[in-house]
Amino acid sequence: MRLRAAQGRLKIEHSIIDGLRPVLERLLTENEAIRSIVPGVIRRVRDAKGLPEIRVTVATMNGWKSIALSAGARQELFISTELSKEELEARIRNALKE
Repeated sequence: MRLRAAQGRLKIEHSIIDGLRPVLERLLTENEAIRSIVPGVIRRVRDAKGLPEIRVTVATMNGWKSIALSAGARQELFISTELSKEELEARIRNALKE
């Protein structure tokens, strides 16, 4: 599968769950401290209803792993950044508000 990129920082190897792509694009546009976001595989879940939600879960070698929930699905997001968990969560909240 060919790796495509939006804005050079949103890596798209899989599809993105409904309503999440605009949030990720806003997050990247407003935050130069985020180097890239790589969405993972989508899985169906029962508890993902309503507007998109992103939870930062664990640190990785170059940033954070997070889980996005929306439209009956969950998707892992790998966020490459040097921001702390609290800083990243605040920036995600701002991107989700718009």
